[in-house]
Amino acid sequence: MNFANTLRQHTAALRALLVLTLILGIAYPVFIWLLAQLPGLKDKADGSLIELNGAPVGSSLIGQLYTDADGSPLPQYFQSRPSAAGDGYDPMSSGASNLGPEDIVDTADRTSLLTDVCSRSVAAGELDGVSGARPFCTDSGVGAVLSVLGTRDVRGIVADPTRVISVNELCPAAPFIANYEGVAVECAEPGADYASGQIVPIHGDVPVAAVPADAVTASGSGLDPHISPEYAALQVNRVAAARGLTPAQVQTLVAEHTDGRALGFMGAPRVNVLQLNLALDGLGG
Repeated sequence: MNFANTLRQHTAALRALLVLTLILGIAYPVFIWLLAQLPGLKDKADGSLIELNGAPVGSSLIGQLYTDADGSPLPQYFQSRPSAAGDGYDPMSSGASNLGPEDIVDTADRTSLLTDVCSRSVAAGELDGVSGARPFCTDSGVGAVLSVLGTRDVRGIVADPTRVISVNELCPAAPFIANYEGVAVECAEPGADYASGQIVPIHGDVPVAAVPADAVTASGSGLDPHISPEYAALQVNRVAAARGLTPAQVQTLVAEHTDGRALGFMGAPRVNVLQLNLALDGLGG
């Protein structure tokens, strides 16, 4: 390849680089920005911010906490669903916990997903005056899980237990059940490893949990600004009492801020927590 051909190829490549830079690096972004400024699109492009007295207080697309300086829920506000994004609703750390339904045993490093769900259920129940009991949870708010040790049969199941430990209840806690198949249940010694036993979750006698699922589980993004109408209904009496309002007044606001299914058939009805709480502040109390 001679010098002239090399120069011609490099010149063509440079021209292509300049043209593509102008089209894709300048013209296209400017076009999209101008398109986003059209009525009906500008608000979403700017982050769907909600302002109060001229100052932004949040986004209708991102949840936030309604707690005091100690992290305790403020009783006069509806509470959002839990968040696993950073310290809570952090857009820079959006994501789920990546824990699944088999994550049921606490470790020295962290609590299991099951115990997180159980503890959140107990806390929500105490806050709103209902039972926080739910299947596979102890009354104290940890996963009701046993490690059953003994001789296993051909299926790998312990048929004749010799020792049973409530793995999520550390000593000196009293186990949530006294006996399992005739064997006294023990509390778990801190730092002990009971993985060699057969892990058995105990359902318990809780037919229907009073605390809805979205009150105890985080969304996939960790940024969900909505709660279910069921979770909102659970909080109505507490919010009304804290503000000196009637439950009917609060329930009317909940209904006004409840959105139906997208396009009438996708998803589920939902309540935007920030917009509802701002409406409550506007109502007074």
